[in-house]
Amino acid sequence: MIEDIIKERIKKRDTLIKAGVLTYPSQVKRTHYIGDVLNRFFFFSLFRKKVSVTGRVMGMRAQGGVMFLDFMDESGRIQAVLNKKTSGNFALWKDNTDIGDFISVTGTLFKTKKGQRSVKVLEMQMITKSLRPLPSSWHGFKDVEERYRKRYLDFILNKEVKDTIEARLLITKTLRNILEEDGFVEVETPMLQPLPGGATAKPFKTHHNALDTDFYLRIAPELYLKRLLVGGFEKIFEVGKDFRNEGMDRDHNPEFTMLELYWAYQDYEGLMAALRRWFNSLLKELSIDKLSHDGKEVDFNKRWEVISYEEAIRKYSNKELRDLNIEEIDEVFKKDVRPKLIQPTLVIRYPKAISPLAKSCVDDPEFTERFQLVVAGTELVNGFSELNDPADQRERMEKQEEMFRAGDEEASRLDEDYLEALEYGMPPAAGLGIGIDRLAALLTNNHAIKDTIIFPTLRPKK
Repeated sequence: MIEDIIKERIKKRDTLIKAGVLTYPSQVKRTHYIGDVLNRFFFFSLFRKKVSVTGRVMGMRAQGGVMFLDFMDESGRIQAVLNKKTSGNFALWKDNTDIGDFISVTGTLFKTKKGQRSVKVLEMQMITKSLRPLPSSWHGFKDVEERYRKRYLDFILNKEVKDTIEARLLITKTLRNILEEDGFVEVETPMLQPLPGGATAKPFKTHHNALDTDFYLRIAPELYLKRLLVGGFEKIFEVGKDFRNEGMDRDHNPEFTMLELYWAYQDYEGLMAALRRWFNSLLKELSIDKLSHDGKEVDFNKRWEVISYEEAIRKYSNKELRDLNIEEIDEVFKKDVRPKLIQPTLVIRYPKAISPLAKSCVDDPEFTERFQLVVAGTELVNGFSELNDPADQRERMEKQEEMFRAGDEEASRLDEDYLEALEYGMPPAAGLGIGIDRLAALLTNNHAIKDTIIFPTLRPKK
């Protein structure tokens, strides 16, 4: 069936070409966006102003010597009305226009008897002939995985999906503006790294032919950003992709976006205070007061709870941290504790054993000045006072390297170049990472982060 439709559309394209129509022209007539025309419709129609608008045809019907085309651009949707008596090449357009085609129409504005705002077309231009039908015009577009796989069709047919992506872009833009107003500068660091570091995760490995050297797609930009602290930068952030060779679920995609930030002469307590302020500004800019996520109401305006990691384990799992080994610690927190933290909660003082880059607490070196912001059962932010003692950092990296060589593919690696940089001196600093995909999912009330990623990772189609 689809093959027959494509053949028919190709015939229509060829008919247009024989009639002298450029079916894929470079120059397009466009004086206004559809949204502008709709906003100024009264004045434009009153003074019979001629406009040229463009868009994709989303619906069409013909009645005798009249054809109605419903079409849209990114700003809005309007109806074009072609009349056999007043529109040029009427028969050609009536016989050879399809849903999915891009057109440009020139004419004046009027309202139909039913009150629909429309363009009375004097002249029409075919600017892209669509050879494949949009799914809704033949079998629908219901399969969720197919929607992710053909995301461009998802955007065309499901407005709420495009709205989610636009909201995500606004969230990132607003965060950038907030940080820049607070004196932070945005930087870029390598995505190809000779050693993976800055987090515990299995990396993706690749090979550079000219250098005949293996590289890794970064699992985090942390160690390079902290090299910049050594170099004299004091307030920096980066928004970019990280890559982790791990499974996929509602909170994980192998390729994801992080905002990482580092602030010299600051500690994790000052960073937590700033984080509250930044979130307040973000939600105010986005006009968000309360939100619902998976049916649970979340209120950022209430005082954020602060609880230690040890206390959270005891309170929500009825276990004692001292009774858990290093493999069990993180697992118990993820399964028994985190799902119960619905309101914004700052979990502080993480065990040193699972925090290889955080500074130890003065009162108890087995715990670190580290925090996570957990909301609706999801880790949104991870931050800490940065470890800047090169001897302490070397000892922890050596332990991580031992774990790696013993078979733990997620353990951090010993990075001699980074340790050398620390030996030149890195100022006391605090840093954090914000998962943009997770934050966007929360603020747009989507269940999974793949709904906020334009092209999520999928298993290749066989």
